[in-house]
Amino acid sequence: MSKRFDLLVFDWDGTLMDSTATITYAIRQAFHDVGLPVPSERDARYVIGYGLTEAMQHLAPAADDGQIRRVVDAYRHYYLARDQQLVLFDGVREGLQRFADAGFTLCVATGKSRAGLARVLEATGLGPFFLATRTADESFSKPHPAMLEYLLDFADVAPERALMIGDTTHDLQLALNAGTASAALTYGAHDVAALEALDPLGIFDDFPALADWIIAHG
Repeated sequence: MSKRFDLLVFDWDGTLMDSTATITYAIRQAFHDVGLPVPSERDARYVIGYGLTEAMQHLAPAADDGQIRRVVDAYRHYYLARDQQLVLFDGVREGLQRFADAGFTLCVATGKSRAGLARVLEATGLGPFFLATRTADESFSKPHPAMLEYLLDFADVAPERALMIGDTTHDLQLALNAGTASAALTYGAHDVAALEALDPLGIFDDFPALADWIIAHG
């Protein structure tokens, strides 16, 4: 049976890597250190997927540029202190291998920086799975479609032949803005009701269930 999709595009944090709690902790500690009002855990989780500067600006719209830079620097300190402890979600490595064996092209669209993504790709050994990757410091932040449009163009795939996979409404809205389908995972940063409101093709509680569905229906 012919495939519905040629290209699978993955978010990173909260989708492939179990990093939501660490990111949330680092955001809240950074705001505390700089002396700005500390966002709630829910608000800190909401901005995961944005570029780092955009995330901090969203959480502190009245802060000046200097305060935002200090929050960003403090965030990096706390995040980097823990990032070597982060692990992939169960089934991710095996799922990516299944997708590659089935002939899908794989890419990454992430709110991480290029340096941050390069670090985790090397640490996990997942780099060879992906034809191309796009980061927030190379493009407009999600949910602007530019990041996904770049990957579609690079892979020479029409939007209707691509599936965006993520754990946040930013990922699903990115897909809508770029004209692609989407699928969601429930174990990341945003709750199920918010994900459902953006009408993904499927919502999955773990990566193996997502992989099974894509192999069978994608």
